[in-house]
Amino acid sequence: MGNIHAASPAAPPPLPQPVPLVISEEKKEEEPSNGNGGSENPGTMEDIHKKCKDVFPVMFEGGKFMLNKGLSNHFQVSHTVNFSTVQPPGYRFGATFVGTNQVSPTEAYPVMLGDIDPSGNLNANIIHQISANIKTKFVAQIQQSKWQATQLTTDWRGSNFTGSLTLGNIDIINGSGVAVTHYLQQVTKKLALGTELAYQYGSQVPGGHIAVYSIAGRYSDENFTASGTLGGAGIHLCYYQKATENLQFGVELETSLRMQESVASMAYQLEIPKANTVFRGTLDSNWTVGAVMEKKLMPLPFTLALSAMLNHPKNQFKIGCGFIIG
Repeated sequence: MGNIHAASPAAPPPLPQPVPLVISEEKKEEEPSNGNGGSENPGTMEDIHKKCKDVFPVMFEGGKFMLNKGLSNHFQVSHTVNFSTVQPPGYRFGATFVGTNQVSPTEAYPVMLGDIDPSGNLNANIIHQISANIKTKFVAQIQQSKWQATQLTTDWRGSNFTGSLTLGNIDIINGSGVAVTHYLQQVTKKLALGTELAYQYGSQVPGGHIAVYSIAGRYSDENFTASGTLGGAGIHLCYYQKATENLQFGVELETSLRMQESVASMAYQLEIPKANTVFRGTLDSNWTVGAVMEKKLMPLPFTLALSAMLNHPKNQFKIGCGFIIG
């Protein structure tokens, strides 16, 4: 749970967004203790599995060329060309704007970013820190001249807790929409517990409405993080381990009670600083093997990305090559 787009009409996955000019709010977890019994703000519920998920590679297919250009300290544009058999090839223009409201050395607001293709299909995000405790995020997606998805999220961040409310695809005329509320509490310095309630209503929902309740927890130590979510939709367990300074591992188990199936995955991330190279690889219980290599071609601002994925039972093989400038 936590991402209401799962209840939205299916839409093609967005292309890689422009590289943001500031570090996002996930870095809050690294802030020093505030003296409240050693507890800190735990972040948001939707990021409870983030450390583990970041280890997994984001694989792609076909060819990709991206040019990032910083026009100023606050404005950046990007040009992306894709050649793929999975989704229609084409060109996308992206832009990122970062405001002047500096809330920390690594954060400034408002942040506006998005991308658009020649057909007018648009993905847009607006993030703003309204006050010291309140942050909002608005996401919109337009496909074929129609509003495909909208989402508004408001986070209230206390000294050792975060409460969130997300509204998605609210249609007052047709009486449909999705609402998700989260609460995550830092119980001790290492343990955080939370809960989530998702509610969907509309004519397409059996019975007119449905609610799903979930509980979650995360235990973090210096070199590992264990997190889990249990609810009516299923079970989601993650384990992250930092083996060395340059080697990290992640293990994930997802069980769907509705589909009556489970998928276990493991991944690694290996950094080779002297070679300016990062390897990420994954293997799951469906016998799908994948890997991504990113190589910075120093001293030039170029990055070469190679991706490969093989599903043994289905005998499916996909390979991708990307080149990024900037």
